[in-house]
Amino acid sequence: MEIAVLADIHGNYVALEKCIDFAKERGIETFMFLGDYVGELAYPQKAMKMIYELNDKYDCTFIKGNKENYWIDYRDNGNESYGWQDKNSTTGILLYAYNNLTAKDLKFFEDLPMNQKVELKGYESFLICHGSPYKINETMIPNSERIYEIMDYSETRMIICGHTHEQWKTTYKGKVVLNPGSVGLPILSEGKAQFLILHADKDVWEEEFISLDYDMDAIISDMRKDKLDLHAPFWNYSTERLLKDGKVSNGTVLNRVIKLCELEMGSCNWPHIPEKYWVQAIEEIFG
Repeated sequence: MEIAVLADIHGNYVALEKCIDFAKERGIETFMFLGDYVGELAYPQKAMKMIYELNDKYDCTFIKGNKENYWIDYRDNGNESYGWQDKNSTTGILLYAYNNLTAKDLKFFEDLPMNQKVELKGYESFLICHGSPYKINETMIPNSERIYEIMDYSETRMIICGHTHEQWKTTYKGKVVLNPGSVGLPILSEGKAQFLILHADKDVWEEEFISLDYDMDAIISDMRKDKLDLHAPFWNYSTERLLKDGKVSNGTVLNRVIKLCELEMGSCNWPHIPEKYWVQAIEEIFG
């Protein structure tokens, strides 16, 4: 038996199609998704359509990512609580993505579990999650004290997580944590879409990390056609750079923006961050 495990699509339907086609060519009929289905990229409805079609034809398991919590919370609490603004580098892309979601999408996200213990007859069980088994947006860092603590308390030998957008494997006391990387916005992959295939060796799972070239120009063209640079100017610039070279995450850029804001103003009230700090951070990081 083989299973394709995919995480952090972020609306990149071109990369998603490439990964799914690769898995299907290998004869894989079981798919697991670790959250963050849409986010930074244009036409998120195309990614959702592909996900629904795959779910209709194959054995699919889905869990929730932190992005899915954003969309549900925004629906339930409204913009008065969140303060998302169009034409704003901090939150414009969040508002763009939300405005392209349907009631069906939001219901789909709402019904997803935060994590899931996978139990298939004849095979060892394992746990899938987005951030960590305990918190959906917790970042599990390889070979850290925290990840060892999580592994110590895990009932399963294997945990598979997403969220970091990097492929990695950590082993500790006979247990393992795997991260398949990101389908849509991978880091340190030279722009290649990434996911993971699990192979059953008797009753134990072995991993195979996959990295694939895809038509990145098509995704960037979509971003420009739908004018994402107007919705979220500098976030969009950071996303394009990440797609092309995979070196600097949007989170890294945002952290620098917040730091620059704090240094000058004493504090920084997210999401109300002046655009000038985005300009400074972009110039500092990318030149």
